[in-house]
Amino acid sequence: MGEVVPAVGGATFRRFGFVQSSIVSRWSDIVGAQYAKVSAPESLRFPQGKRADGVLTLTVSGAYAVTMQHVLPEITERVNRFFGYSAVARVVLKQGMVAKRAVAHPAPQLVALPEDLGDSLRSIADPELKAVLESLARGVATQAPMPLGKIR
Repeated sequence: MGEVVPAVGGATFRRFGFVQSSIVSRWSDIVGAQYAKVSAPESLRFPQGKRADGVLTLTVSGAYAVTMQHVLPEITERVNRFFGYSAVARVVLKQGMVAKRAVAHPAPQLVALPEDLGDSLRSIADPELKAVLESLARGVATQAPMPLGKIR
């Protein structure tokens, strides 16, 4: 089933002008929550035989169209950064209703570090490295233990 679903979804997205469905599913990550609330990608169409310099059509909620017009260069840059190449050359705005989407990533809950991990991190001088390791330790501490299966 897992192999069939992406193929079906991919065909549907291509039909509506999306070569990569990730632009729809990751729109909030690409442009940020502020712009994702008032806009949604409708289609991404490329010139015949090319996979670059496409036209991205966005649906924008009513009065936000003027605001979005001013940030089009930034949106173009973010989408191109997401793809890793110059996929979008032009953005077309279309006013319409933007469906509210559920938040894909729930807010992380802060968990105290286990004491043994906290002690080992105190000796790290680099504050950025220390913050990353503390975040990793919190993530490990919040995960449920994996069930042990029978070893054969």
